[in-house]
Amino acid sequence: MRSHRAPEHVRFCRSATEPPAPEPEGNRVSSSLPPSAASAPPASRVRVAVNASDPISREGVRSQLRRHPEVELCEDSGPATVALLIEDVLDEAALARLRRTVRSEGSRAVLVVGTVRENELLDVIECGVGAIVWRREATAHRLVQAVMTTAKGGGDLPSDLLGRLISQVGRLHRTGTDQPTSFRGLTPREVDVVRLVAEGLDTTEIATKLSYSERTVKNVMHGLTTRLHLRNRSHAVAYALREGYI
Repeated sequence: MRSHRAPEHVRFCRSATEPPAPEPEGNRVSSSLPPSAASAPPASRVRVAVNASDPISREGVRSQLRRHPEVELCEDSGPATVALLIEDVLDEAALARLRRTVRSEGSRAVLVVGTVRENELLDVIECGVGAIVWRREATAHRLVQAVMTTAKGGGDLPSDLLGRLISQVGRLHRTGTDQPTSFRGLTPREVDVVRLVAEGLDTTEIATKLSYSERTVKNVMHGLTTRLHLRNRSHAVAYALREGYI
C-alpha cells in the first residue's frame, strides 16, 4: 500500500492557527523611541553639536534633542550642520568660545543664553548665530524649531530681541551725534582685535589667536577706523588706550 505521508515542504509548514515564534530580542525596536524615529531617513536629519561650559547643561539639552528623529546628535569629533551653544552671559570668554565653535563645528549656530546686552547683539549675529533662544524658554520643541530654521539658513530671534536688532540697524545708518555711544565706541569684537594689535601681533597671528579668517580681521579694523575716523592701526590703539578699552 502507498504511503500518504505529506511532502517535505508541507510537513514543515506552520499551521495557520499556530502563533508566530517570538522575534529575536536584537531585532526589536525599543518602545521608548518615538514611533517615527526608526523610519526617519538619516539623510534628512540635521547634525547638531551641543556645546556648554558645564556638563549638566550639555547633557540636559542632548537628552531633550535625542528623542527627536529629525535631529542627529554629533559626537565630540563629528562634523555638524548646526552648532548649539549654551551660555549664561556673553562675556569675552563666551564670545571667544562662540567664534571657535562656529568655525570648527558648523557654519551656523543656535545660541541658548540667559541674557544679551544691546551692545552685544550685532556682534553675536556677526559671529554666525542664526537663532537665539532664552534659557528660560529652551524646551525641546523650541530648541528643535531653532535648529531646523538655522539649518535652512533662516533666522529665529525672540520678539524682544528682534525689535532691538531692527532699532540698532536703523541707528547704524545715522551719522554723527545721532548715533548712540555704543556705536561711536568699540564693540567687544573690535576690542579683542585692537588689544592684540597693541601687543604687536600681525594680521595672521591675530586671526589664529581669535579663530578668525585674516579677511575678518582686516574687515574689523577697516570698519573701526572708518567709523571712528581713525588714520591707521596705531591711531586705533591710541584711541582704545585713551578711552580705557585696553
